[in-house]
Amino acid sequence: MEILKRNLSINTINLIGIGLLLLFALLFTALVVFEEYRDFEHEVGRLKTQYLQRKKEEIREQTDKVLRFIAYEYANYRGKVPADALKRQILDAVSQLYTDLASNRYIFVYRLDGTNILDPNRPELKGTNMLAVEDPLGAPILPRLIEKAKQGGGFVSYVWEKPSTKRFAPKISYAEIFEPWGWLVGTGVYLDELDRMVAQKKEAMKRRLIKYVMEILTLSAILFGFAFAGIKLINKIIRDEITTFQEFFKKAATRHVVINRSRIRIREFLPLADYVNRMVDTIHRRKRELTELNLSLEEKVRQKTAKLRKEKEFSDALVKTQDAFIKTSIHEINTPLAVIMAQIDLLKLQGGENRYVRKIEAAAKMIHTLYGDLSYLLKRHRIPDAKEPVDLAAFVRSRLDFFAEIARANRVDFRLDAAPCPKVCMNTEELTRLVDNNLSNAVKYAIPGSTVAITLSCEKKGVRLAFTNAAQEIERIEKLFEPFYKEQRESVGFGLGLYLVKGICERNGIAVSLKHEKNLVTFAYLIPTEGCHEDSAA
Repeated sequence: MEILKRNLSINTINLIGIGLLLLFALLFTALVVFEEYRDFEHEVGRLKTQYLQRKKEEIREQTDKVLRFIAYEYANYRGKVPADALKRQILDAVSQLYTDLASNRYIFVYRLDGTNILDPNRPELKGTNMLAVEDPLGAPILPRLIEKAKQGGGFVSYVWEKPSTKRFAPKISYAEIFEPWGWLVGTGVYLDELDRMVAQKKEAMKRRLIKYVMEILTLSAILFGFAFAGIKLINKIIRDEITTFQEFFKKAATRHVVINRSRIRIREFLPLADYVNRMVDTIHRRKRELTELNLSLEEKVRQKTAKLRKEKEFSDALVKTQDAFIKTSIHEINTPLAVIMAQIDLLKLQGGENRYVRKIEAAAKMIHTLYGDLSYLLKRHRIPDAKEPVDLAAFVRSRLDFFAEIARANRVDFRLDAAPCPKVCMNTEELTRLVDNNLSNAVKYAIPGSTVAITLSCEKKGVRLAFTNAAQEIERIEKLFEPFYKEQRESVGFGLGLYLVKGICERNGIAVSLKHEKNLVTFAYLIPTEGCHEDSAA
């Protein structure tokens, strides 16, 4: 069926049709031959069965006739003639009356011990014990005949020499016992005549099949001739119609034309011509409409483009003004923030620490952290990719010192568990943003009175830095790293911290994992150590 899915020419379709007809003819011929052969097999089987049954009846009847003769002679002459003379007299009579070697018919007589008494076909075997003699196929003869005879008479098949040809041939014999003298009396018939009859039947069947095949081939040739002529005629008519459509479509590709219905000779193609003409009219009408619409759209596009260009220029100017304002604002925040931090240090030196100073210091450091995020956000694309080896444990301790007042103001403690690990290679500005934003979020969302655990551990691919704090359940954990997202609306900040952390991790190939179970939130970062040895050596 795959060939039917291809683009086929009319010639190919014709060849496929002729091939199918030829195939059907061959199948029909094969069917006829098969049916004839099956009928022949049935006929041969029936012939063999009937022939064998008829021959069995003949040899059984002939054996019974000889036994009745022997019994008659025995009953009439027993005691009147010496037994040996009577036996010779009966054997001579049987040999004279029932022997016809030309027709392959004779009576054989054996004693039950296997001694040959009468065998007109092989008289030289008289007096010979034949009990151990086998046919050319190795099958014993007399033992089987004696066994069948003792059962009341029976048939045995074997191969024996045929008198008329002096050649071995298949034979079937029937034997019974004459009880008074212990004689095995029997006769047989050769079955090679059946083979000759079967060969004649086969020859007749062969001639009949040849006749059938020749008749079918002749009829097929005539039918193929007519079919081929009809196909050629139909093919020419269809080709003319197709040519008409091809010429039309070739002209219709460049100008508005229609098919002349008077040139269509096949009735079934007339509706197709009407449909094609309507299609061409519709296409050209739509083409005119599209041309008019295109001209109108081009004018509208030009007007819209001019308007959008003006809007874009205004938007670009607005964005530039906004960026300049943000940059200026951040720069202006830096100076008073530095003054506030310096004044706090002076207050602590002059008046000592108190609760109010600590709160002011914590608030100022939070503002300092927000300033750092905004500053990094503006210049992150211009930060050079200059990495240096960093002792992560010492770096984290310094940041914990910075956040100590913030943690104390929020009633939160820090606990650092740092294993001795190799140095990591990172830009210190980016590492600061990563650590500060995680510490800031941990303090901000930690349950008051709890402890924020910071863990440093060595792994095969780098150093694992983890921040764990007790917090309320996170509702939308998948949005934590999105910009401007805050889990609690009223919390301080812009919601940019983890967004910046995500960008830093992607830039430095840091693997991030987040786990939240039983009110414990853990942010873990696997920071690579590759390349640190070269930098350290430098």
